[in-house]
Amino acid sequence: MKIIFFGDSRWASKSLIRLVSEGREILGVVLRRQPSDDSLELAAREMGIDIYQPERCNSEDFLKTVKALSPDLNISVSYDQILKKPIIKSAREGFINFHAGKLPYYRGRNVINWAIINGEKEIGISAHFIDEGIDTGDIILQKTLPIRWEDTYAEVLINVIENFPDLVSETVSLIDSGQFRRKKQSHLIGTYYPARLPGDEWIDWRETSLHIYNKIRAISQPGPGARTVVDGKTIVIWKSTYDPKWPLYNAIPGAIIGIETDGIRVKTGDSTIVLNEYESSGAIGEDDKAVKALKSGIRK
Repeated sequence: MKIIFFGDSRWASKSLIRLVSEGREILGVVLRRQPSDDSLELAAREMGIDIYQPERCNSEDFLKTVKALSPDLNISVSYDQILKKPIIKSAREGFINFHAGKLPYYRGRNVINWAIINGEKEIGISAHFIDEGIDTGDIILQKTLPIRWEDTYAEVLINVIENFPDLVSETVSLIDSGQFRRKKQSHLIGTYYPARLPGDEWIDWRETSLHIYNKIRAISQPGPGARTVVDGKTIVIWKSTYDPKWPLYNAIPGAIIGIETDGIRVKTGDSTIVLNEYESSGAIGEDDKAVKALKSGIRK
C-alpha cells in the first residue's frame, strides 16, 4: 500500500516511524506551512522520504503532485489545513484523519485541553475518513484512554502520543485488508470546539472550584498556564489541588483563606482551592514580590 503522510509533531513522527518499520511504502511526507516542531521533518529525512511543504495543499499545482505520486491512501496526523474534495478524492482508498477526540463529540481544535476542562474521565482517539466537514467523516476505528482526576495536560498528551502509532498501524492494516466497517457519524449529536486563544488562560475566581481546578491542569505545561494578577503582576499557576468534600459557602472570590504546608488556599465562587505551584517573572516559589503578595491577597 502506497501512502502519502500529512502531519506534524511527535504523534506524527512516531506514527510515521511505525509505518515504515512495518514495511509500508511512504511516497512522501507533507509538512504544515508552520510546523510546531521539527520532529516529523527529521524522521522523514532520516528515512530518506521525500518532503513536501505546500503553501496551499488544495492548489492545482500540489494536487498535480499528489496525483502523479498515485497514492493508494492518504493519511493525516495533526495536519492543519482544511482539505477540499479534489485532494480528499486523490487516493484510491481515500483520505483518513487521526483525531484526538471521541467522535462525534470533541470535534475541532485543542480537544485534549477541552476534555480536561470539562472534567472528562476518558478521551477518545479516532480514525475516520475525511469528508468536507470538520471531523465529521465515517469512523473506522476508535479507542478510549483514561483521564485520571489528577492528570495534567502533559500527562494526557503523552498518553495520546504514545497510543497514536497503534491506532495508525491498526487502521492502515484494516484498510489494506478491506476488513473494516464504516460507522457513520450522527449530524444531530456531537460537539465542536474552537481553538483556544490568548486570553483564555485567565482565571475568574467567581467560577466553581471544580472548573478552576480542571482549567489549571488542562492548560499546564506544555500549555501557557492558568493566570491571575497580584499587585499588577501576572502570576502563572501550574498546579492546584481541590477536595470536593470542602464546604460550599459564600464569601469573597479570590480571597486568601489560609497558608498551608502544600500551598495557598484561595476562595472560589463556591468553595476553595489550594495553589501548589505558581511563578512570576520565571521564579517558582518565594523569590518574587508578586509571589509573596499572594499571602496578602489575590484579585482578578
